Amino acid sequence: MIALKKLILVALVLILGTLACMINLGGPAYPTPSIPVSTEAVESLEQTIHQAIAAGADTGTLTLAITETQLTSYLALKLQLQSSPIITFPQVYLRDGQIRIYGTATQGYFQVTASIILTAGIDSAGQLQIELSSADFGPMPVPQEVNDALSTVIKEAFTGSLGPVATGLRLDSVTIADGIMVIVGRTK
Repeated sequence: MIALKKLILVALVLILGTLACMINLGGPAYPTPSIPVSTEAVESLEQTIHQAIAAGADTGTLTLAITETQLTSYLALKLQLQSSPIITFPQVYLRDGQIRIYGTATQGYFQVTASIILTAGIDSAGQLQIELSSADFGPMPVPQEVNDALSTVIKEAFTGSLGPVATGLRLDSVTIADGIMVIVGRTK
């Protein structure tokens, strides 16, 4: 009888322990190497933007190069400020014309690694255009707000930091390769 009670107690503890923990359902693997996140990288992004603006004021041409570390750190900081972010532990890879974002998505007790692939271009008005190419949340359905939320954060990394000068810019091109996104524009 005592052995049966111990067995039931152990089973109950295991069940409650399982319910208290997150269950990882898999999803696409994070690429390697991982990209470090730091406040210094966010500050570096701000400095890069200010330098590009200053050079653009002199020459009439703005050239802005954003690195994976800067964009990953910026996105991580923005997501930390949200009460329930779409993903956590983001990693942003700038490769082959794509912005590839990996992160951990949580829904209830379930957790998956998510992959979101965005493309960037310039619209007819000379503004940055970010579009969702694909999203993989493993077996979980892709949340409706993924495209809007991530596009907004990435656009804000560019236009939010440029502030009032953004209205005086017309973008000509955006190139994404080898860990760098280069945005070229000119003053109107």
